[in-house]
Amino acid sequence: MESILPKENLVIGVIGAGAMGRGIAQVAATGGMTVLLTDTRPEAVADAVKSIEKALARLKEKGTIDQGAVDQALGRIKPIQKLEQLAECRLVIEAVIEKLDVKQALLAEIESIVSDDCIIASNTSSLSITTIASKCRHPGRVAGFHFFNPVPVMKLVEVIDGLQTRPDVGDALMDVGRRMGREPVRIKDAPGFLVNQVGRAYTLEAAHLVSEGIATFADVDAVMREAAGFRMGPFELLDLVGLDVNHPATDAIYRQFYHEPRYRPSVLMQSRLDAGMLGRKTKRGFYDYSEQKDAAPAAEAKNTSSPSYPVWVSNAEPEQAAKLMALLKALNVKIEDGAKPSSAALCLVTPLGDDATHSAVEQGLDAKRVVAVDTLFDLGKRRTIMSTPVTEPAYVDAARALLGGDGVAVTVTRDSPGFIAQRIVAMIANIGASIAQNRTASASDIDKAVKLGLGYPHGPLGFGDALGAGTLLKILNNMQRRYGDPRYRANLWLARRAELGVSLTLQD
Repeated sequence: MESILPKENLVIGVIGAGAMGRGIAQVAATGGMTVLLTDTRPEAVADAVKSIEKALARLKEKGTIDQGAVDQALGRIKPIQKLEQLAECRLVIEAVIEKLDVKQALLAEIESIVSDDCIIASNTSSLSITTIASKCRHPGRVAGFHFFNPVPVMKLVEVIDGLQTRPDVGDALMDVGRRMGREPVRIKDAPGFLVNQVGRAYTLEAAHLVSEGIATFADVDAVMREAAGFRMGPFELLDLVGLDVNHPATDAIYRQFYHEPRYRPSVLMQSRLDAGMLGRKTKRGFYDYSEQKDAAPAAEAKNTSSPSYPVWVSNAEPEQAAKLMALLKALNVKIEDGAKPSSAALCLVTPLGDDATHSAVEQGLDAKRVVAVDTLFDLGKRRTIMSTPVTEPAYVDAARALLGGDGVAVTVTRDSPGFIAQRIVAMIANIGASIAQNRTASASDIDKAVKLGLGYPHGPLGFGDALGAGTLLKILNNMQRRYGDPRYRANLWLARRAELGVSLTLQD
């Protein structure tokens, strides 16, 4: 379909010359568009132009672009002082403060200046596009155009259709996004749009399990990085972004979804926000950065020697048991082959979404000798075990020692349905399934957006292919049964595909 915006000589306006506005201006200019850049503070525009000059110079040094492309891009960026100078624009993008009344007033002013065929886009990350557009004379031309920081580096852009947005407006923004060198995804207006919804699962579930006393911040981060394959642990990420940014967005999404339990905020985050422990920007968050440390402290990884016991592996979860037995054999650990453990044996169980206590009771095992092992994720870099409240310390030490016999770190946690990684990943998949079920975005766009916007090893639905949709369903069902919390109820998109034995990415 032909775009309603011209392919050549497109003039766009960018209002707001902060980090987001200057980034949008840069990718628009390198994409061949003339950019009229303005801000309420003229000095901010001058600073933005200097910042863009430096960014383009770095790209030239890397050989990404040549001097001619740098000169052309800079020549397309034209600072302006007054909004009235936007009259010639066919597209105006606002990137101002995240306050609804400010944005609504700005859009009304823009409408009085530009032509009726000019598209007006908001770079909001948390406000409803439908609500922003509700005060406009022509709400059909208003859409969301949500970039990610830093814009020149982050390839994703979300194109959000409000309830009254015309289809051709969203189509045009998809085309403009591609011309800017971005990967656009199309989304219906919803709290948190797409990426910010899914991102809640990673950080919130981590905060909830630490609040329950199951593991430390460093434990959770190490497991999610080294076992589950994420680039950063959730608490490292929160410290980088800042709780003053993350927690208000979490609270807003929760309220906008009328207290949907999946998005329930954590008291742990609110208390640290109140204390001013925001992360790297305040030198103290979940970790202490007062000494300019480059990274969060490493989780405890000692694998000390301990008493030796006979080892028995439960076959209640055959696939997981097989993984554990293969690892133990590679570590030269002799395994008892009886249907029941001997009287002194270390009893290893491999639950999915369940805890060590319930596994011991349900299987008729002596809970004092039971240790649970998470075998769902990569066992080559870090292993996770947990005990029942009555497991004798000597058996925990024995399990840690034998599972760390090859030097791989072993994280020991308190009892928890779903360990660490199972819990967090299952929630990521479940929220992704909810977005798909609500038709907020297509299944392919959901996975593409999360991988590009958050850098996860898989999209939320792609985790179904990687780990098994049925496995994820079992984890969620067991967590809900154990906790009695609707937070863990499986979305029907996920449940139906697991029951049918098809991919979570199947679009209907």
